[in-house]
Amino acid sequence: MAIGKLPRVRLGEFPTPMQPLENLSRVLGGPRLFIKRDDLSGLGLGGNKLRKLEFALADARAQGATALLTVGGVQSNHTRLTIAAGNRLGLKTFLLLRGEKPDRASGNLLIDEILGAEEIRFVPGLVQVTREKVSPAIEEAVGAWLEELRGKGERPYYIPNGCAPLHGAIGYAGCVLEMVEQLRDADCTADAVVAACGTSSTQTGLIVGAALFAHGELNVHGISVAGSAADLVHRITGQLRDAWKALDLPSPPPEDRIIVHDAFVGEGYGLPTEGMREAVRLVARAEGIVLDPVYTGKAMAGLIDLIRTGRFRSDAVVVFLHTGGAPGLFAKEHEGTFSSQS
Repeated sequence: MAIGKLPRVRLGEFPTPMQPLENLSRVLGGPRLFIKRDDLSGLGLGGNKLRKLEFALADARAQGATALLTVGGVQSNHTRLTIAAGNRLGLKTFLLLRGEKPDRASGNLLIDEILGAEEIRFVPGLVQVTREKVSPAIEEAVGAWLEELRGKGERPYYIPNGCAPLHGAIGYAGCVLEMVEQLRDADCTADAVVAACGTSSTQTGLIVGAALFAHGELNVHGISVAGSAADLVHRITGQLRDAWKALDLPSPPPEDRIIVHDAFVGEGYGLPTEGMREAVRLVARAEGIVLDPVYTGKAMAGLIDLIRTGRFRSDAVVVFLHTGGAPGLFAKEHEGTFSSQS
């Protein structure tokens, strides 16, 4: 099935901009760098989840949903954008957040409240490690809440953390098509794209798009922000298999096409590293572009290291995917992360 024929609701402003990073490239001594600005996708302060939500909410509409229920961390970018998307379509949104309820809302949680989530509940004692480690407790809480909502006459639609993998794969395959067309206008083609890898469906979609629209010649480098490379490769392999089946395509790319780097996680998800601090400051001061401390900061730290260690030729063309998340800079957890003036 052609991706263009799949049901979709328009939520974001696409294509998002593609901008050269000439100053950063010069500072690092090459390669030729571009940034794909999915932080400027238009709704709810932007971010990569909008591409996925366009397909998720088309499915919700088809099922006659009156409400959305989704899960995430206290500082989830996904939940912020789900509320915004639900508002656009006139749907109530209910949030189940992993972790303790803070004394004062900040960062993404503050925006969740401004956007007007119908109700926010917290599941204390759970932190985001991997989807697998928290899913039993979350699934139990989700199941109970779905029944509660049905009992109140709602027709709830459940969106898992980060959206269903297939919706992510489809959304980000289309992103690669945008990249190819935008780089053609710059008289070049990309050798690689680098992106943060969390729940992994963004990387899955980029690999699907590389196969469909870049003749398989675009290498996709995922920079893990949480899990191990081995676990993520295993997860992406399954997601690719499902995507190929859903799209009725021949056999998916071999596992050796899945490239994940896990040396930049640091002590854990959402916890700052020196590499992340350097990357956020460097991009801000060289290009005036703000990254976030959880996803794009660590992903850029990975890209910088790959360049410094000679992973890319000096004349290569590399695209960095900005997946959004800047509200995380204003979370209470990161009050001191960039307090130094150095």
